[in-house]
Amino acid sequence: MGENSDAIYEYLHMEIVSHVLRTVRKDEKDVYISKLESMGYQVGQRLVERFTKDCPRYKDELDTMKFICKDFWTALYKKQIDNLRTNHQGVYVLQDNKFRLLTQISNGKQYLEMAPKYLAFPCGLIRGALANLGIHCVVTADVTTMPACKFQIQIQKI
Repeated sequence: MGENSDAIYEYLHMEIVSHVLRTVRKDEKDVYISKLESMGYQVGQRLVERFTKDCPRYKDELDTMKFICKDFWTALYKKQIDNLRTNHQGVYVLQDNKFRLLTQISNGKQYLEMAPKYLAFPCGLIRGALANLGIHCVVTADVTTMPACKFQIQIQKI
């Protein structure tokens, strides 16, 4: 994909967020976040299926996370995750210091409150991809200084 397709992906993401916001009442913040996350989940499941169809199974959880940070993230955002941390007890933190879906709205602190709307879909992407790889989890995102963000993955033992 070239630079045009990158811009198209970013525009499509902004339009998805905008559409969901228009179709949900203003007082139902949890509903639009949930809808965006659910859409991302479905897309993440499908994408990881395509990306891994010819790959052997990952040997453990950490290998799977490395795949998400390197290959999956690069396919979606044209760069690897900048930092992967774990407490070795089922919590992983993926840090992207210049997350491309936030760069368009990162011009000022007033846009910090908009960040969760733009991060719900990517949280769903991660959760869907991991679910399809056999790892059930909860994914949340945290932004303190845009366009950097951290995705926290809490593994759910079943």
